[in-house]
Amino acid sequence: MVRKPVLPFYLKLLSTLLILICLGYIALIGQTVLEPLLLALLVSALLLPMAKFLENRLNFPRSLSCVISILLLLLSVAILFFILGSQLSRLREDWPAFQQQIQDSIKDLQTWITTKYGIKYKEQVTYLDKAMTDSLGAGTSMLGQTILSISSTVLLFVFTLLYTFFLLYYRTHISTFFVRLFHENHKPVVLEIFEQVQFIVKKYMLGLLIQITLVAGMAFTAYSIIGIKYAIMLALITGIFNIIPYIGIASSALLTSLITFATSSGSHVVFVIIAIIVIHLIDSNFIMPKVVGSKVQINSLIALLGLVIGELLWGISGMFLSIPVIAIMKIVFDRVEALTVWGYLLGEEEEEPLRPKKLRIKLVKGKKIIPPANNDKAVPD
Repeated sequence: MVRKPVLPFYLKLLSTLLILICLGYIALIGQTVLEPLLLALLVSALLLPMAKFLENRLNFPRSLSCVISILLLLLSVAILFFILGSQLSRLREDWPAFQQQIQDSIKDLQTWITTKYGIKYKEQVTYLDKAMTDSLGAGTSMLGQTILSISSTVLLFVFTLLYTFFLLYYRTHISTFFVRLFHENHKPVVLEIFEQVQFIVKKYMLGLLIQITLVAGMAFTAYSIIGIKYAIMLALITGIFNIIPYIGIASSALLTSLITFATSSGSHVVFVIIAIIVIHLIDSNFIMPKVVGSKVQINSLIALLGLVIGELLWGISGMFLSIPVIAIMKIVFDRVEALTVWGYLLGEEEEEPLRPKKLRIKLVKGKKIIPPANNDKAVPD
């Protein structure tokens, strides 16, 4: 029997590093294609039950069912933006009061600096004028970057919808291609991976919608009890921003606190921050594990690394896509024998980790005999 060659550890490590570098480079230069494609994969998994219902129950053609599903999604997004737009139009009426609040706060800060450090008003104004002059060029370039970002967002939205339609329409053709791509012996594994990926992505997207609804509902209830303005808009912002782990809740807290400070008192800001902290604790300990959690569990360290790497590669959309991409990777790793150790790295720690058994040393005619360790059942902490 011919033994398979075993590569040295340093060659395995070198191969792993080269693969990671190549994947990162491909993700960086292929952002224009891969970013809307991955977003379309998530959206199509969310719309797939609706498309199947229209095809199987109402006997709609596949093309028509795909179009109707996408139009229903666009209608939901339009209603959401209409609610936010109506609240923003009301916020514009309070803009003079917001400016006055900021001016009063700046005056109080200047008085405190003068009293504490002895820096007079004229010196403070001189420092501010110099800072504004230095940042004028940066502000101009930032305006250009903002316009470019808006145009890129519109293109991303359009291509995501197009990719969503074609993924829904050619879903059978694509799945058949991947099944035929591998050897006959591997078809059961490929089919299982397809089913699990579809299940995980659909559950993740539905869980996100439920999570947004619950978090926004709790935020609206809390903001209404506190008695702040624009409770609906701020609750929607809190719910939507919360889909980005760790960073989203901090961003929504900052934005909500600023708007509350501009339209209410300082005590209301304190109550709002306390409410957001309580909502975050409820979400992270109850809603997220029960609603968004699935059979594929990703440990917090890998999730945080994924968020950082996603932001470095693709910005905010990369942070949003990092969690489902890692979940899909774990599904593949768990079902490919050579990659199971990487699936273990991405997953949560076992509730009862197996400990190595103590070695029993037997004496046979004055010699010590150590039995071989069972590495499959004995895993170090």
